[in-house]
Amino acid sequence: MPDTNDSTLALPELPSPWRARVPGYADIGALVELRRLDELQGTGEAHVDPAGIESEVAGQASWTRRQLVAVGPDDIPRAWITVHDRAAGRALIWGYFDRDVAEIDEIAAAFYAWAESAAVAMARFRGVEATRLDESPFADDTRQAGWLTRAGYAKRRTWLHMTRPVTADEASLTPREGVMVRPVERHENGMPVASDLQIVHQMLETSFQDHFNSYRESFSEFVQRLREDPGHSWDHWWLAYVETDEGAHVPAGTVVCSSQAAPEGGTQGTYVEYIGVNRAARGRGVAKSLLATVIADAARHGRDRVTLEVDADSPTKADELYRSLGWETEYATESWFKDLDLSD
Repeated sequence: MPDTNDSTLALPELPSPWRARVPGYADIGALVELRRLDELQGTGEAHVDPAGIESEVAGQASWTRRQLVAVGPDDIPRAWITVHDRAAGRALIWGYFDRDVAEIDEIAAAFYAWAESAAVAMARFRGVEATRLDESPFADDTRQAGWLTRAGYAKRRTWLHMTRPVTADEASLTPREGVMVRPVERHENGMPVASDLQIVHQMLETSFQDHFNSYRESFSEFVQRLREDPGHSWDHWWLAYVETDEGAHVPAGTVVCSSQAAPEGGTQGTYVEYIGVNRAARGRGVAKSLLATVIADAARHGRDRVTLEVDADSPTKADELYRSLGWETEYATESWFKDLDLSD
């Protein structure tokens, strides 16, 4: 994958007195604040994890990203754009902009143009002939929607970000009858057993193949990407099994979670990164059993919530399941896509 800090891409021209440069370790504090302001504007709350920002800028997560910041005479970032080489043919774009900067519309236009060039370079490095740019602004953010429209993106989907409170007495929740849930097996040194990780990956690949925007991600890409999250922990990965008519237990579903940063004055939460159920096992309480396991684990860790993200138009009506189990929507984001044909 391309090196994020050794980019051969030309820096975009910005309106005076602004200039573009690659962010570094010294910028982490300013970028935490920029992300915090973005979340406050979009959700009314902020759950920014400084360790996550550090990973994106100068840690493991930086290895699959190219990024720029816009700075003025004080050299403090007031805009930040990241291009994440997610998988072959997929680039996630993340743009954060200080709306109080008079020239921010021009800066945003220049940054989205640069992001497209970076995504094209990543695609050519991989040898693919098409790629999709995917940006996820908060719903109803008309200003960012305007920047994306002018950059050639189109809105394609809405995502509900849902949360459920957790109480201490829920530590005793158990899977439904007929469903067995266990953690991913680990070696004595705490590292996971490869065969279990491969089952998780295969389960998610097959369970999501009929979902919106599904695409294949290699096993190594999948594991590396999830390990980049500072909230990652191998004891937050579970597998579910159901019994066949012959009495054998077969994999039926999986859930992968991470710890969520505490808001100011609050406690940590658990975030459901992925939950998938084998099509053949749907309707047998597998998803509810996995979610009960996650809730119980969060309660044992002293956490006060479990959060997740779901497609508002999910063909499996997943949002209805979550609501029936106590989840409520906190806010919504949107998927804006730009598809590029690089075959010429």
